[in-house]
Amino acid sequence: MIRRLLWLFCALTLGALETQAHPVAQGAMDIIIRADQIEVRARVSSEEAFVAEAFDRNAQTDATLERVWQRHAQYLLAHFQLSADGLSLTGRLAEITPPENTKTQDLIGYVFKFDLPPERRPPAQIRLTEDVLNEFVFAPGNRWEASYIVRISGPDHVIQEGLLLTSRQPLSFSLEAAGANNKSGPRLDQRAMAIAFLRHGIAHILSGYDHLLFVAGLVLAVATMWDLLKVVTAFTLAHTITLTLAVFDVVRLSNRIVEPMIAASIVFVAAQNLFAPAHSRGLTRLGVAFGFGLFHGLGFAGGLLQAMEGMQGVAVATAIAAFSVGVEVGHQVVALPLFTAMKLTRAYSQRTTHPGRMPRWLSRTASSAICVAGVIYLIAALR
Repeated sequence: MIRRLLWLFCALTLGALETQAHPVAQGAMDIIIRADQIEVRARVSSEEAFVAEAFDRNAQTDATLERVWQRHAQYLLAHFQLSADGLSLTGRLAEITPPENTKTQDLIGYVFKFDLPPERRPPAQIRLTEDVLNEFVFAPGNRWEASYIVRISGPDHVIQEGLLLTSRQPLSFSLEAAGANNKSGPRLDQRAMAIAFLRHGIAHILSGYDHLLFVAGLVLAVATMWDLLKVVTAFTLAHTITLTLAVFDVVRLSNRIVEPMIAASIVFVAAQNLFAPAHSRGLTRLGVAFGFGLFHGLGFAGGLLQAMEGMQGVAVATAIAAFSVGVEVGHQVVALPLFTAMKLTRAYSQRTTHPGRMPRWLSRTASSAICVAGVIYLIAALR
């Protein structure tokens, strides 16, 4: 039965005509502090612009790519909020650089200028928030989001780089504390960068129900704490391997395959719990966790290399390592409470005719719910 299900999912995946990408668009941003204005040079993925255009009810079905880029510029101005010393600034579009190839991960370049009032020249602190794509839903309960790698510069020198901006992590930066006029100051704060990407990794897991469902399906079959650590760590290790390889452009797989496979992994694990419980433990389950974890890692990595272009190698390594640790923490935040609840259920069931085992109806009900949710996600990925 499991073998037939696997072949069915492979057939559905390879036969998909079109699918959306993983609901995380990644880009980069240079914030240049000038004497009378703040210039924001944003490089965003074509995917981000296409998603915003696809969900816009006022969009024209026959719009040209140039029109799409123009409309996304106005969208970004409406969803970026930049302030200097607490005063909100109004931006304007200065320049658009179209991507060289819309079929790859090439980024669209935008230049926005925010004039500083005389009383805010120069600003002591800037704050940038964004909620790009947050109003759009990829699948029920799973919204789109955008993240940006940020570099802050003066007119002729870099002040700091490797900063992270997401809708959950606004960017507040003190120019006085950073020594904006000190050209020999540190460009990269590894500690701050590590903390930001650690938090981002945790949020990536806790806000993505594809990961939550897959991990829950894995945990439902484990019997001991050691089994739990092995299976979750195998998933995180695989996730980290493909994330790293994809970031450095060693491995790249079409989203038409990645997204359905992520959804199929949820259904497969739940179906294995239901129809082949004997194979849901031990080396077989570790292989399943690792194998599907490879696809989960590919789902996040798209565009990250371009977003980190020009950064020091140590910065890229720090970001990947911190993000991966955050992923593992996020997994355990979900897995440990669920495992504890299962242990308590098993302890209670010792009074029944099946001592030490979770009641079968509870395991089957939970796995069935995960399977149904996975099917819904698979349909969304294949549409």
